Amino acid sequence: MRTEDNDPKQTSKSTSEWLKKNKMKTLEWPSQSPDLNPIEMLWHDLKKAVHARKPSNKAELQQFCKDEWAKIPPERCKRLIASYRKRLIAVIAAKGGPTSY
Repeated sequence: MRTEDNDPKQTSKSTSEWLKKNKMKTLEWPSQSPDLNPIEMLWHDLKKAVHARKPSNKAELQQFCKDEWAKIPPERCKRLIASYRKRLIAVIAAKGGPTSY
């Protein structure tokens, strides 16, 4: 089984025909749903931390990004993965719309 996120290359006629021909089951999936993508939560954390440091040039921006990325604890990633089911239920309840996540 695979998911469909309404990306044009996944909804093209040829792709749809191939999926049907190969008897692939699909699930409807909200297009670009940040609530269901743990990396989006990490990008948010990174952006907040870097913004707080107020980089004044490209070199500082790059260094601050590296510094702050290295500070993200592995436990944060584990919590995001562990909360996936709860986020999925919230997205379904919101019918693909925004959630409190």
